Amino acid sequence: IHYGVITCEGCKGFFRRSQQSNAAYSCPRQKNCLIDRTSRNRCQHCRLQKCLSVGMSREAVKFGRMSKKQRDSLYAEVQKHRLQQQQGAVLLSHPGLGSPSPGEGEPLSPPYDELGGDMEQNSPEGGSPLCDYGSNNDFFPYGSFSDGDPLPTVSMEDLGKTEETGTLQHLLTGLNINHHGPSLSTADHLAQGVSKSHLETCQYLGAELQQTSWQNFLQDEVKSYQSKPAEVMWQLCAVKITEAIQYVVEFAKRIDGFMDLCQNDQIVLLKAGSLEVVLVRMCRLFDSQKNTVYFDGKFAGPDVFRALGCDDLVSAVFDFSRGMCSLRLTEDELALFSASVLLSADRSWLQEKLQVEKLQQKTQLALQHVLQKNQREEGALNKLRCKVSALRSLVIRHSEKLSAFRALHPDTVRTLFPPLYKELFGADL
Repeated sequence: IHYGVITCEGCKGFFRRSQQSNAAYSCPRQKNCLIDRTSRNRCQHCRLQKCLSVGMSREAVKFGRMSKKQRDSLYAEVQKHRLQQQQGAVLLSHPGLGSPSPGEGEPLSPPYDELGGDMEQNSPEGGSPLCDYGSNNDFFPYGSFSDGDPLPTVSMEDLGKTEETGTLQHLLTGLNINHHGPSLSTADHLAQGVSKSHLETCQYLGAELQQTSWQNFLQDEVKSYQSKPAEVMWQLCAVKITEAIQYVVEFAKRIDGFMDLCQNDQIVLLKAGSLEVVLVRMCRLFDSQKNTVYFDGKFAGPDVFRALGCDDLVSAVFDFSRGMCSLRLTEDELALFSASVLLSADRSWLQEKLQVEKLQQKTQLALQHVLQKNQREEGALNKLRCKVSALRSLVIRHSEKLSAFRALHPDTVRTLFPPLYKELFGADL
């Protein structure tokens, strides 16, 4: 219960920030944007109006913490109200029926512990599993996803506040992700499920990318990036990578069978493979003709990243993206290849390796089936397998560059890098 209304953590944080900063948002459209779980980050103006229209109280933002007695009273009132609504719905649809017996139907409310301790802030400086991207909407101008579970995104404000340990575990357990339908038994069904998960968790859809202006950075803008201190550029790239990885975490959770793995193995697979999947997905944002990639609002060439001080790694990443683009993979093929990369059974520290192997084999068979169905050349699968070794080489080089940077700027990494990035790539932190 946040500011008088049952809302997600993200809308709680968005509403609080909008009131505390007296923000004045503008709508780029007709001030009638649809605001729901999947589209809420597109328009801050309409999102704020939706918050107000459903009853979120401006005064409650100033009210502060709520005592246990007040919270219990409010919780009981909400329970009573929702029970009356449910009984009314039952009576309307079945006039001859009486009240439903206790225990029937869906739960009326989340368990008590999930409601949190106060109206303003119900976790100790914790990042919310559902959120808005705040000032970073220039990097997420689209966010069109099909109907389904919301994405567990984290605002930059909350990202900096999240506890430095357990961030990945928080993302994995913060939401109740339902499997989409029954267990998939055929290659076609598995391919459809993975492809659906892929499209639901892409930062940009293919059709939307085609509608962009594909603007490149101007020379003055390139020089501006090149003149940034290395610490600033590294932090910016760490934030962008972390944003992309959050989508990969959600992609993993929607792959049939992934959430059935023990949590240790879920975390091992994501720690080892999330950056690899980000690099695979990067080909969707790559312009082969101009050798540029979408970054921070426009398309950037390798020279934009010069301040990082790792031209060899940047060049290798661009070469990899160009090679991926040359394969001209369909979204289905890209989805299954991404899933196969993520579900690698040769990762160290897996506890249930056999179960991961079975998942990977099913995914690889589905990928092979789709490649044959699309009449790909005979060596297409082998070409993709070769990309796996290239991915691992890139990840190792990234780790080496990060270690070298951390040796020079330990305070920057410790205090300014996103916690999830540090958890994934700096175990000794």
